[in-house]
Amino acid sequence: MDITDKALEAAHQRAAATRNAFPAVVAVHYDRRVARIVISLASGLELAFSPKHAQGLEHARPADLADIEITPSGLGLHFPQLDADLYLPALLEGFLGSKRWMASEIGKMGGKMSTEAKAKAARENGKLGGRPKKAKELTTP
Repeated sequence: MDITDKALEAAHQRAAATRNAFPAVVAVHYDRRVARIVISLASGLELAFSPKHAQGLEHARPADLADIEITPSGLGLHFPQLDADLYLPALLEGFLGSKRWMASEIGKMGGKMSTEAKAKAARENGKLGGRPKKAKELTTP
């Protein structure tokens, strides 16, 4: 597939619009003291987040996070030890991974949530001997 001059120009315009909409990363480091990745933006804003909450970084060791590269556009971060990348506009919009990964993480948090209704159901089940056992299926030989 050949790229036309028109398509290339449109891509350059989209890239310029994105660069104008988001401040570039000017510095980034992993702060071992607080176990956070700290990003300094051209606007003066600093962001910090736990790598455990970012797709591709969730199992990283501090040594894996010691080297972080800023992409040439200033809108991305590359973690060479992990071969992982994060995109600044997505981070600023609150997305620390793909939609599927984020949904999985939100589901995990929901399952850990404790409500009065859950606590009451657990107490009632406990009085009856715990969670009911699953019925085994009968198989015919």
